Amino acid sequence: DLHKPIDKRIYKGTQPTCHDFNQFTAADTTIALLVGFSAGQVQYLDLVKKDTSKLFNEERLIDKTKVTFVKWLPETERLFLASHASGHLYLYDAEQPCGAAAPQYNLLTQGEGFSVFACKSKTPRNPLLKWAVGEGALNEFAFSPDGRSLACVSQDGCLRVFHFDSMLLQGMMKSYFGGLLCVCWSPDGRYVVTGGEDDLVTVWSFAEGRVVARGHGHKSWVNAVAFDPFTGAAQSPQPPELSGGEEEDEPPDPLARRSPAVTYRFGSAGQDTQFCLWDLTEDILYPRPPLSRTRTLTGSVDAGVPVPGLPRSLSRSNSLPQPAGTGSARGPPPDGPPAFSVGRFATLTLQERKGPSSTEKEHKRYHSLGNISRSGDKPSSGAGSRGRLDTAKVLGTALCPRIHEVPLLEPLVCKKIAHERLTVLLFLEDCIVTACQEGLICTWARPGK
Repeated sequence: DLHKPIDKRIYKGTQPTCHDFNQFTAADTTIALLVGFSAGQVQYLDLVKKDTSKLFNEERLIDKTKVTFVKWLPETERLFLASHASGHLYLYDAEQPCGAAAPQYNLLTQGEGFSVFACKSKTPRNPLLKWAVGEGALNEFAFSPDGRSLACVSQDGCLRVFHFDSMLLQGMMKSYFGGLLCVCWSPDGRYVVTGGEDDLVTVWSFAEGRVVARGHGHKSWVNAVAFDPFTGAAQSPQPPELSGGEEEDEPPDPLARRSPAVTYRFGSAGQDTQFCLWDLTEDILYPRPPLSRTRTLTGSVDAGVPVPGLPRSLSRSNSLPQPAGTGSARGPPPDGPPAFSVGRFATLTLQERKGPSSTEKEHKRYHSLGNISRSGDKPSSGAGSRGRLDTAKVLGTALCPRIHEVPLLEPLVCKKIAHERLTVLLFLEDCIVTACQEGLICTWARPGK
């Protein structure tokens, strides 16, 4: 009954800023809800068991800044993460108390632009862990579909992907300019899409560690991005060579592999009140040269055709340097994160693959960005203790290719659907849900539903 809410609460002096339901434990007997607030507190509510309310960071001893995002860990009953405008990310256990004094921390690990601390305490208490990520606010984070990796986007314009259990950096990307505001994973975990203050949506390949495409259609900041798991071949978790797509209207390409075109559909919603739909097709993900060129240049890497003896991801590349660790979509094992390249895009550098042990040794030296570069370029200086990246120095590298160096997507649909800035976008099986800052939640019927 839309006229009778299950629960209604009025807060004074602080506003709710984010929330998350625990999908893993949700049942007729329990609906566990987390709510983050503008003053830094996190509230735990159960909408069925009304008397089980708890408040974390109540005295604001852990963090005094706004909670930007809150999320239950995948398939867990008690653990959740909360990110703050301070750039910190905290791991909580809903069953543990917060201490009566400000927590003391021990450094566990650190790396390029991040540090992880454990709470010093004789008895278990919150927060269990504290991550310091990037510069400025940590705006949003998302777990990969397999729950192993965590993608974070920050006000410093960086997407950072961590192996969550080992707390190691797996990959990184920089926005064209400004902060990144939203992030999501493709249903198969192969791609990450971000949106932010550069008015662009950016598609980043997790397996290859590179920007695959950018989408230009918004006239203001992009607040929300989401994949549509019910459209195209993205439903199938198989690699693209095996999965079948739904869009097969085009005439067969003699060079195409036998499988149908892989299509991912995702949407974005922005402060320009516009909703955009985008398609990621095989020709964008795996660019192929014209037929005539390949006949004359067979065997050359520049032609973009497969070269015997090279990994296909390298031979496919058309003058784009590949990261040193081109892992599978599931990501590398905890003991050996891939080192990624900060090389120039103009020169094709096929970097040496290092064994996991040497990569790990390099990783543990707490080096700056320059040391991560595997292509012999001048290091990008200016990486401070929390990792500030100078946009001018990073532009044109693998971290942030120039506009003409990656395909620019046009939106399939771009429609103004609100009077106020759009803040939420969800794809459900029978409809699409949007919300805006006017307080309106709208459901949109899918075609034919």
